[in-house]
Amino acid sequence: LAVAEERLRFGRDMHDVLGRNLSVIALKSELAVELAQRGNPAAVDQMVEVQRIARASQQEVRDVVRGYREADLPTELMGARGVLQAAGISVTVEGADGPAGIGAPAAVQAALGWVVRETATNVLRHGDPRHCSIRLARTRDAVVLEIENDGAGAADPLGGGGDGGGSGLAGLRERLGALGGSLTAGPVGDDPDLFRVTATVPLTASGPGGRTASDPGGRTASAGGERAALGERTASGERAAPSAPPASPSPDPSALPEER
Repeated sequence: LAVAEERLRFGRDMHDVLGRNLSVIALKSELAVELAQRGNPAAVDQMVEVQRIARASQQEVRDVVRGYREADLPTELMGARGVLQAAGISVTVEGADGPAGIGAPAAVQAALGWVVRETATNVLRHGDPRHCSIRLARTRDAVVLEIENDGAGAADPLGGGGDGGGSGLAGLRERLGALGGSLTAGPVGDDPDLFRVTATVPLTASGPGGRTASDPGGRTASAGGERAALGERTASGERAAPSAPPASPSPDPSALPEER
């Protein structure tokens, strides 16, 4: 049911983002063809508008997809509590309503959300837990997430991400490492039945390319670069409709973009 609801929500978002814009692009393209066939230079204005709408649509699609790829910490905490309790495991969550859970930068919350999602899934998959505790704390310069469960025994709640086996632990370390964070996982003290995962992410973390916690993907700069590159390509000319005679000197065919 959750998967079906998410598909419906994604379908609605994509329809809202692309539906109107694609209709406008189609109409303006048809108008540009008619104007070009008449030799009316206004066809160029229509195609410039088509380009503008197409670029805006690209950015809107990126925003939608980025939102679905990122894990939201409050949502993941609520989901982990629900799925673990449904499996008969008692769950306690501490600190989610404080500054560690609410006041942390979005990139930090997203990274910790992935830790919650992966760990909760694997707590169910490995061992025989009866209790799981999730604790969020904020120090002066970092947010610390601890997830601890019993019933681990010899199993690795993260799917064998230590020296071999699965990739859950390695994937989480890579994700946190991009923000300058760290992740440790292992038995608590001498008790092999108790397993703890600790994730630490600096509030002022910087990842590859100088990204900060408030700008985890460097999206603004990269999107601007893509738009600039697209502007350079379109400035060299667009493919004309097959039946449309040129209203002005044709651009150099060698400068045309390979993709429409």
